[in-house]
Amino acid sequence: MSKRLKIYLGILIALIISVAFIEVSKPTPVDWRETYNERQTKPLDVEIFHKEIGVILYDGEINDVYRTPYEFFANQYDWKKYEYKIEGTYMSISPDYLVDPSSIHELLDFAAEGNTIFISSKEMPRYLRDTLGFSIKDGVRYASKATLSFANRQLANNTISIDKGINNIHFSYIDTLNTMVLGYQKFENDSTNTKYTNFIQVPVGKGSFLLHTQPVTFTNYHLLKDNHHKYSEGVLAYIPNEDVFFDSANKIANAQSPLSDSRFRFIESQPALRWAWYLALLFLAIFIIFNIKRKQRIVKVLKPLENTTLDFTKTIGNLFYETKDHQNVVHKKITYFLEYLRTEYFMDTQVLDEKFCKRLHQKSGKSLEETEQLIKLVKILKKKLFFDEYDVIRITAAIEKFRRKDN
Repeated sequence: MSKRLKIYLGILIALIISVAFIEVSKPTPVDWRETYNERQTKPLDVEIFHKEIGVILYDGEINDVYRTPYEFFANQYDWKKYEYKIEGTYMSISPDYLVDPSSIHELLDFAAEGNTIFISSKEMPRYLRDTLGFSIKDGVRYASKATLSFANRQLANNTISIDKGINNIHFSYIDTLNTMVLGYQKFENDSTNTKYTNFIQVPVGKGSFLLHTQPVTFTNYHLLKDNHHKYSEGVLAYIPNEDVFFDSANKIANAQSPLSDSRFRFIESQPALRWAWYLALLFLAIFIIFNIKRKQRIVKVLKPLENTTLDFTKTIGNLFYETKDHQNVVHKKITYFLEYLRTEYFMDTQVLDEKFCKRLHQKSGKSLEETEQLIKLVKILKKKLFFDEYDVIRITAAIEKFRRKDN
């Protein structure tokens, strides 16, 4: 080891020790960030609520979800029986519930099968608001206590007064014909003495959406303060006593598993060690880059052979992917498939009934079960209103399988 390298290593070690000492010697401030992590004990995390769900809903299991609703529910759907493999309550508690339209479609489908969707958040996607017919407003902020109560008189004892972290976020508009008001909030020094709606139930198919605008009431701080836990118990009274699928608000940090298997999880949990680790990696990267620049041989670049057919296919695929016109793609594939049946088997495709399936089974040589499943999928997709890329994959795979066996 050269003298210069020893000097560099000495400086690096000194910096790591200095940074670690400075961070450790600092008093740990109270972290009031609204992280809503179900595995942390900070004031505005939800570890206590996450544990107590299993006690109150004793007949169900708590399953943590670290993916988007679309990814989670799509893997829990039986495409042969056209039903979900699971049933229960999807639950999300976060400061801002922002998900993609595909996830909203999955939640609507899951609720329509007789399940419950519970979302407590200060902000909800516009697509969800438009679909269920409600609006959220952040009204005048009152520097006083707020009384949170329920519309059900049997839950009168679950009323609480709260003064920290409360905002006048409420439902400013609801579809009164289809929506039931479950709870209110009222501020102490509000001259209008208005009761603002903060908890509603919207039926969807056989199930329903339970929407709530004060997620702070479920945090560690409020569940341990005075009698505030009674309010969360009142909210859970509307949750069926069955399995709960708890959607973590911290998917990036917890994406792999609920308990990280990383060997560096302790370093990641300590700010001083974490920054020392980052500095060490930075200096190591700089050292490697400079040494590679000196010693790496020139590598000859070989230009790969051009594949114009592949480029054309990628261009067409990217066009459909960027426009996200899944409905158009599905309808075109169904149209071309029915045209194939007319020209290949001389069949009338106006009525896709049981008689049609039997004739197609006899002419094509496919099994009756496979033929019925394909025609059933075609009829379902022709009636569907909302499409996503998974629908494109399903119909494409089914048609290709049908024609591949035929060749």
